[in-house]
Amino acid sequence: MKVLVLNSGSSSVKYALFDSHNLIKSALIERVENHDETIAGILSQIGTIDAVGHRVVHGGETYTDPVRIDATVIQAIEDLIPLAPLHNRANLAGIKAVLRLFPDIPQIAVFDTSFHQSIPDYAYRYALPETLYTLNKIRRYGFHGISHHFLLKAAAKYLKRPIHSLNLITFHLGNGDSVCAIQNGKSIDISMGFTPLEGLIMGTRSGDIDPEIVIYLEQHTQMRPEEIDTLLNKESGLKGLCGMSDMRDVAKAARHGDEKAQLAINMFTYHAKKYLGSYFAVLGRVDGIIFSGGIGEHSAMIREKILHGLNHMGIEIDTAKNTQESTKTFEISTPDSKIKVLATHTDEELEIALETMRIITQ
Repeated sequence: MKVLVLNSGSSSVKYALFDSHNLIKSALIERVENHDETIAGILSQIGTIDAVGHRVVHGGETYTDPVRIDATVIQAIEDLIPLAPLHNRANLAGIKAVLRLFPDIPQIAVFDTSFHQSIPDYAYRYALPETLYTLNKIRRYGFHGISHHFLLKAAAKYLKRPIHSLNLITFHLGNGDSVCAIQNGKSIDISMGFTPLEGLIMGTRSGDIDPEIVIYLEQHTQMRPEEIDTLLNKESGLKGLCGMSDMRDVAKAARHGDEKAQLAINMFTYHAKKYLGSYFAVLGRVDGIIFSGGIGEHSAMIREKILHGLNHMGIEIDTAKNTQESTKTFEISTPDSKIKVLATHTDEELEIALETMRIITQ
């Protein structure tokens, strides 16, 4: 089965073509002004396909699984635009473009939030008046679900364990960062919340802050809401701390004695370690920890700093293993470590393709 995976952004389209599990072609098209023309061009190059799988950022509380796209689903994604205005609107542009151009091709929506719909209410509710949840749907949704689901399956394959038997802590560390607690193969907590801003320190996002800071900025600096939004999402995180958002640049500067870069790394890893410890407490038994994303997969230094000093929790790292590079899942813990620690390449496009094939063949 040939599946085209589309990740439509407001001004870009990323695509990948799969034949079963095998990637045939992928590309990122930027400066997109007309999604119909762009997608028509993609389809003219790749020929006949059996289905299209779309990454859709927000599925709200409605979708706990990928779903075949029809008019009802399109309306539901549109209704969720207020919760993810930039992403869902762009995702819809890709869906509608395929529908107009090739109405007979089956389309599947794979939601970034659906894996986290198993989180219990005491973990996803905020301590706010109930009407803000019932009427305005303000709750923790979590994101990066496609990646965390892929990591769960990768860990199960490596550990040779059934998915439903695993308790894991999965890290997706890149420009956007999140950590997920998985119990018996189900997400039970995630660091990202109502939006992707909550949680870990990221490339340009602040992560967790005291919400009163927003009120203070409005009252004492006369910043407008849109300016604060830009500040927290695009000017904070690593960039706000040291002027660089790419961890590779931050690490290089830190090695050369840049104190701001050193602070940024210390804060980044400290916050990740705090989440790791809290998820240990929540899970009780942890079978494995798995790192991925551009930072999690490739930065031995970041992994080591997050895990340093956790021998009392049964985590022992092999320095030589930790510095290796591999295109496959690899282990960085010692044989004596009570908890397996892994690193791997997350593949959200492949996960979308596999989920699309699963829904199509049901």
